[in-house]
Amino acid sequence: MTTPTVDRRGERPDRTGPGPVTMFGPDFPFAYDRWLSHPAGLGALPSTRHGTPVAVIGGGISGLVAAYELMRLGLRPVVFEAEQLGGRMRSVGFPGHPDAVAELGAMRFPPSATTLFHYVDLVGLGTRPFPNPLAEPTAGTLIDLNGARHWARTMTDLPDVYQEVWEAWSKTLQEGADLSAMDNAIRRRDTATIKSIWNRLVRELDDESFYGFLAAAPAFASFRHREIFGQVGFGTGGWDTDFPNSMLEILRVVYTGADDRHVSIVGGCQLLPTRLWRRVPDRAAYWPAGTSLAALHPGGPRPAVTRLARAADGIRVETASGADTFAAVVLTPQVRLLLSTIDCDESLLPTDVWTAVERTHYMGASKVFALTDRPFWREVDPATGRPVMGMTLTDRAPRSVYLFDDGPDQPGVICLSYTWNDDSLKVAALPAEERLAMMLRGLDRIYPELEIRNRIIADPVTVTWETDPRFMGAFKANLPGHYRYQRRLFSHFVQAGLPEHQRGVFLAGDDISWTGGFAEGAVTTGLNAVWGVLHHLGGRTPAANPGPGDAFPAIAPIELPY
Repeated sequence: MTTPTVDRRGERPDRTGPGPVTMFGPDFPFAYDRWLSHPAGLGALPSTRHGTPVAVIGGGISGLVAAYELMRLGLRPVVFEAEQLGGRMRSVGFPGHPDAVAELGAMRFPPSATTLFHYVDLVGLGTRPFPNPLAEPTAGTLIDLNGARHWARTMTDLPDVYQEVWEAWSKTLQEGADLSAMDNAIRRRDTATIKSIWNRLVRELDDESFYGFLAAAPAFASFRHREIFGQVGFGTGGWDTDFPNSMLEILRVVYTGADDRHVSIVGGCQLLPTRLWRRVPDRAAYWPAGTSLAALHPGGPRPAVTRLARAADGIRVETASGADTFAAVVLTPQVRLLLSTIDCDESLLPTDVWTAVERTHYMGASKVFALTDRPFWREVDPATGRPVMGMTLTDRAPRSVYLFDDGPDQPGVICLSYTWNDDSLKVAALPAEERLAMMLRGLDRIYPELEIRNRIIADPVTVTWETDPRFMGAFKANLPGHYRYQRRLFSHFVQAGLPEHQRGVFLAGDDISWTGGFAEGAVTTGLNAVWGVLHHLGGRTPAANPGPGDAFPAIAPIELPY
């Protein structure tokens, strides 16, 4: 919905008082951004451990952050990647137009993701505002719902019922989830207050779905209001495809500003992992000047892992081309791959963690992109004085349409459709051209005068993450009652209480985090794994800069009775 002018960090230029909203908590309010920037560094290893190989399985942002920091500590990360560096940070060019980018996975990042932006800034990437619905940089938003169309620049341009829905959502969050108190606590990084509010809500809402929470709220007594909310979404997403998910998942997004004020990465978000791969750290233990992850892998990453097993001297990692044994392993692929493409010895993880792996629920997601001869949507309709096309939210097949361009003289990119779950499955079996035709039929009914197909100059680019054998889903989303499972996965990096034969494998990735689908969670769980490996190999964090595992006993996610 409408937001005031902000800079990339989420600061309002005229605001005084507490700091900005960041992705600080609520489950585990640890200041990863401050840990990274502290002059004392992340820790130190015994010199006898310098150069020790550590397997990092998966070359997405979580794996590469872990590998980069392990290299800085003086270890030798050995990265295994089945396809290409970046994971779901995947930026793809169009046939014949490689410089025009389609963001198949991650595409918008909240300024509250301060740990992620530590690395964005480190590798020198630029950002620009993302054209979300009703956002200030968006020239216009068209809502097409139940056959009625409404053009808007701000919320006040929409019919009263939309304002009623937004007010109902705001009131429900205040009355049912202490939004103002949590907002203030997160801005102040007031750990005690965050934990007090959140621990109570976890007990109250663990079994509650998003839809159940809405339906029980007096402000959403009208089905019409719930229906509109399900089509238009909260913030920049969260449509009715999210309704079955745990309400706790939704609150994590809302509290931490993850759904607001997004930016995109100039040139494509895949530049972040690929630049981190090549970056030479300013300081690194043991390694000579000029060492980078790329330099440690002159032939590129190792191939896909096929099997993991315990060996007498460590953990055996097998690929189609051979096997090696490592003192520790950071495992970043979606955990459901441990049930399918990676044959993993069950003794490597505790039984209750395996149960959590089995129960992890993933959202599906599909996108369809088209390249046009120019950003024709900038043109003004003389009859209305408005742009001929805007960012579009609809209950038709496309669901959401985003418009991107680098100026009037360059080709334009349209994300013709970004859909989740059931909406994603509607196109999962269709080839790219049929997906394109399906989306254009829907848009032709909304914009009958535009003839969008005539403006397309390249074959479409599409993705469905749930049908990709290396992912089998877009991102985790806890269902009601899944809190206990997520806690087991997240907490696994603290291994002092595990038997020796279950130590040394560290799970990381956004599905291990509390915020699935957000790169911040991938980065922070990668850093959890770094802390875990450091301590597993006899290292320690500095007293002046304790790490997430050091803080864990005091701020651990609440443990519900079993």
